[in-house]
Amino acid sequence: MKIVLASGSPRRRELLTGLGLDYTVLVSGVEEHVTEREPAKVVEELSDQKARDVLQKLLSEVSNRGTDTQDSANENLRQELHFWDGREGLLVIGADTIVAADGQILGKPASVKDAAKMLGWLSGRQHQVYTGVTLYHHSQGQTRRHSFHECTQVHFYPMSEEEISWYISTGEPMDKAGAYGIQGLGSRFVKAIEGDYSNVVGLPVARLYQEMKTMQIIR
Repeated sequence: MKIVLASGSPRRRELLTGLGLDYTVLVSGVEEHVTEREPAKVVEELSDQKARDVLQKLLSEVSNRGTDTQDSANENLRQELHFWDGREGLLVIGADTIVAADGQILGKPASVKDAAKMLGWLSGRQHQVYTGVTLYHHSQGQTRRHSFHECTQVHFYPMSEEEISWYISTGEPMDKAGAYGIQGLGSRFVKAIEGDYSNVVGLPVARLYQEMKTMQIIR
């Protein structure tokens, strides 16, 4: 079976590699569209969009091989998708992570000012990190979909304005949900967590493994 991670996150790649799985990365180019408001539903919706987009590209590429629809504009995409011949089983994994505090969703900061506002909001408080995961398993012409989410409680120490300014100056917060990375310099501000650490990093790997067992994808 071919496994595809529909995410370009280096942190998710590291976590998935840690499970001992052989996989390929194919980043989704889908334009995210949110219709839900609850954090748990938002991450499941976004993870589904990513996984479904990659699955559709793979299925379309296999069905169009050898036809006139393969114009030169699709050459780069075809080169990315050559690893799957359509006969083997396929598992596409999509994931999305958000931070929420008092029900307010904190995505990736759009600016330095935005990052400072987020970190000030999290300082000395408890917040939640949600990661949604969607699995599309395609085998023998049939596709199964399974989606779940994990939530971890994170407690921050109080942060001074100087600490916030310094942390932002490192650049680490700017591509992270909630403007911090627990696996990096942001770890110095984390007082405690309740739940799965890997979920805060970006992929709840133990839960993922158990869900794959439940789906009988692995034994």
